Amino acid sequence: MEIPYTIEERPDTGTYNAKIGMWLFLASEVMLFGGLFSSYILLRVGAPPGTWPHGWLSVPLGTLNTMILSLSAISTLMAWVASKMNQYGKFKFFHACTIVLAVTFLCIKSYEYHDKFIHYEVQLNDGRIADGHMVENNAKEDHIVLHGRYVKDHSELMTMPAAGEKLEELTIARSEIKRMENYGPWHNTFLAIYFTLTGLHALHIIGGVLVIGYFWGPGSKMWFTNHEQFTNRLEVSGLFWHFVDLVWIFLFPVLYLL
Repeated sequence: MEIPYTIEERPDTGTYNAKIGMWLFLASEVMLFGGLFSSYILLRVGAPPGTWPHGWLSVPLGTLNTMILSLSAISTLMAWVASKMNQYGKFKFFHACTIVLAVTFLCIKSYEYHDKFIHYEVQLNDGRIADGHMVENNAKEDHIVLHGRYVKDHSELMTMPAAGEKLEELTIARSEIKRMENYGPWHNTFLAIYFTLTGLHALHIIGGVLVIGYFWGPGSKMWFTNHEQFTNRLEVSGLFWHFVDLVWIFLFPVLYLL
C-alpha cells in the first residue's frame, strides 16, 4: 500500500507529511529545551551573590565547537541541494563532512567532560581548600597529587585561575583530607544544569548522526529507486540538524560567556 503525501503536497497544509511531522516534533523540542533554559535562568538569578561560577568552561573550545557545528549545518544543506540537483557524488561528500564534523564536536565535548571529572575540590582538616586536576590518586598510596592551588575560602573557587596564574603540584596526605569531590554534575547547581543541557544536546547530536549516517550508507539506495522521496527525507533530517545547531547557538553564550 502506498502512503499518500510522501512526495506530493497535501492540499490542506501545502507540504508533505514528513515535513509536517518534523515541525510538530521540533515544536515539542522547543518546549523541552525552553523549560531547561528557563530553569537555568531562574537558578542563576536566584543564586546569592558570589555563589555562581564564572569562567569554569573553556571559551576557546566552546567557540571551536560552535564553528564546527555551524559548518556541519552548511554541509547538511549542501547535501540536500546536491540531491535536488541529482549530484550523487557531492551529496555523499557533503553528508560525510557532516558526520565527521559532528563526531569531532562530540570528541571535543567528551574532552571537556573528562576535564571536569578529573578536576577536584579537596577540603582539608585545617580549613584550606585545594583545587586542581588530579595527577596521582593511587588507593595504595597515603597521598594524592593535584595540579592546582590552595584557597582559604570557598568563594575564591567561583572564578577559575587566570591564564597567567601560576599553579603547582600539591601533594596532600590522605589523613589531611576532610572531603574530596570532583566537578561532576553532583558538585553544584551550575554543573548539574551544565551537564543536563549539554548532555541532552549531545544525545540529539548522536541521534542526528545515526540518521544522517544511515542516509549516507545503506539508506542511499533510495536515491536510485525513489529519488524525490529520498530528497524529502534529507530535507526533514536537515531541519532536525539545523534545530540542533540553533540550540547550541543559545547554549554557547549562556553557559560559556555570561
